[in-house]
Amino acid sequence: MMSVELIFGPMLLAPFVYFLSKGTEWVAKWIALALFVGLLGISLEMYHALPADGGFLFLGEFLRVPGIDYALTLQVDALSVIMLILTASLSILVVFSSWNEKHQAAYFSLLIFFAGPIFGVFMTTNLLWFFIFWEMVLIPMLFLIGYWGGEKRVYATIKYFLYAHFGSMFMLVGFFLIYKQTGHWDFMTVKEVMITTPALIWWLMFVGFAVEMPLFPFHTWLPDAHVEAPGSISVLLAGVLLKMGAYGLIRFVIEMMPTESRHFAIYIVIIGLTTTFFAGMLAIYEKHIKKIVAYSSISHMGLVAVAIATTTYDGLSAALYEMIGHAIVISPLFIIAGWLHHKTHTWYVDEMGGIMQKAPYVSAIFVLAGMAALGLPGTMGFVGELTIIVSAIKAFGPWIAIIAVGSLITAGYVIWAVRRALHAEISPIVAKSNFDMGGFEFMALVVFAFFIIFFGVYPQPIFDMANNAFAMFGGM
Repeated sequence: MMSVELIFGPMLLAPFVYFLSKGTEWVAKWIALALFVGLLGISLEMYHALPADGGFLFLGEFLRVPGIDYALTLQVDALSVIMLILTASLSILVVFSSWNEKHQAAYFSLLIFFAGPIFGVFMTTNLLWFFIFWEMVLIPMLFLIGYWGGEKRVYATIKYFLYAHFGSMFMLVGFFLIYKQTGHWDFMTVKEVMITTPALIWWLMFVGFAVEMPLFPFHTWLPDAHVEAPGSISVLLAGVLLKMGAYGLIRFVIEMMPTESRHFAIYIVIIGLTTTFFAGMLAIYEKHIKKIVAYSSISHMGLVAVAIATTTYDGLSAALYEMIGHAIVISPLFIIAGWLHHKTHTWYVDEMGGIMQKAPYVSAIFVLAGMAALGLPGTMGFVGELTIIVSAIKAFGPWIAIIAVGSLITAGYVIWAVRRALHAEISPIVAKSNFDMGGFEFMALVVFAFFIIFFGVYPQPIFDMANNAFAMFGGM
């Protein structure tokens, strides 16, 4: 089975694709599509090859440095593979939603490069290599936002880089302190030999991953990055990069330091609730359609944090489901928000109105995704929020049911945005705009809509995966 090739292959392939397709740019997107389909197939093969006991599948050890326990160790469990499947699936849909993007040779080459380090993040159990791949993910994202973004793209890119780098420095210091205490870099060994963990290490790691999720008060980079990024790149930001932070929090905080995580769980809950309510209230008062979606994204990651704080099988399974559901629900909202701006040349819902009459099918998908975001039964949003509330009440008591207020806040800004932008009288801007959408772009939206309903009605496949991912917390 391929292992290290999945990481370094895309990184080496990217420059060849760029120079190969400069004269015929359409070649780049077909190569990217083929690569991502292949990565999805290999990820699914990995899932079926996982040990039946829920343990890790060893894929190999490379680039060993004798004497300091430093090697690129690649091994995956159900949690890792689920993130690989999510990343590859979203990458395929990003290609379709970017089908007519400008400067395709460079754009799709960067997407190909991005696949390498993000797969490395989810495949390695070596702490230092994890940090290296984490930092390398920044490189293609900086160019994708900084070149293809909006008017303030340079400001948004620099802000994103500074926040991300700030968070990763906390994480790196935590990794070095762990190495100093244990003498090992590999997660599997550290977990066995590290009996007690100083509070400093726990907080360093938590802050590092909280910035990327992003949780309050480290969330301010995300609205700017989303607003300036193309709609398809917002899919990667919300669907993959935010999940990278949640994955790190589960893997290297909850799993590696379970005792300390239970001790500090109430702080995670408070931060998660604050994130959910604060971002939700900002969304209610916001008129910029993409910022509304961005704050919604932040609000839902607060729910994920509350579920992770339970440190229980039920809670972590709910968190994983919400991570996947959030990626699938929020992605079409970002794509449509960017598409509406491209068609109307305005971001503000007050200047829109009547879009349902000009683009009924796209509007219907926007409404479906919005209803899923507020937790409408029959959609992924309902299953995710319900399981989080139930698991949180079991772990922390009835008072945590206050988290349900987050759904009411979400209903407020979703219904407000839908009424103003889609169902109001046709505005002059909308009346003179052409709302044609390419077939590949619309197909991506249809796929998202299908998954929102399918996994909302039949969530068992995702929970079956979670059953393997968190068996050590009392499942199965």
